Amino acid sequence: MNIPNALTIFRLVLIPGFVYYYFSSMGYGERIAMVLFAAAGLTDILDGFIARRCNLVTRLGTVLDPLADKLMLLTVLISITMKNQIPLWIIIVVAIKETLLVLGAITLFNQHDIVVPANRFGKLSTIAFYIAILSVAFEVPYSSVMLDGFVIITVLALVVYVNCYISIRRQKKMDVIKK
Repeated sequence: MNIPNALTIFRLVLIPGFVYYYFSSMGYGERIAMVLFAAAGLTDILDGFIARRCNLVTRLGTVLDPLADKLMLLTVLISITMKNQIPLWIIIVVAIKETLLVLGAITLFNQHDIVVPANRFGKLSTIAFYIAILSVAFEVPYSSVMLDGFVIITVLALVVYVNCYISIRRQKKMDVIKK
């Protein structure tokens, strides 16, 4: 196992820690949870940087990295929605987007053995998510504007991924017709 994949697995391990501390009765539990959340964001940046810089991009990492991101994203959104720190509609929009992405990715992998790596909009959406959630957690002024920005970027990322999915499906159909 290489370092980027180990960092991704570490990020997966942070998820139960986040939940434990976020819902603990300790006075500082939410702060520890947010530190774990920030650590997950930093390891996400670090594993991608190392993988690309050292030519350690693997098929496992290409699948596992976005899975870790999605699990952390949904865990955090569900948690903060349960404590009424963000409106329910945000998690609904994000859950629909993530469900569509996962279904599309599974379809492309099963039918064409294709793994679509994250694109710039997907990465921007992840960065916006971390900034928005940390701003809410630490009660930064205008955090609701940051949340709205995150949702807009998330929807744009979905549009880009849907276009990519449609292009791949069209190309594969054309390849079949040409044969």
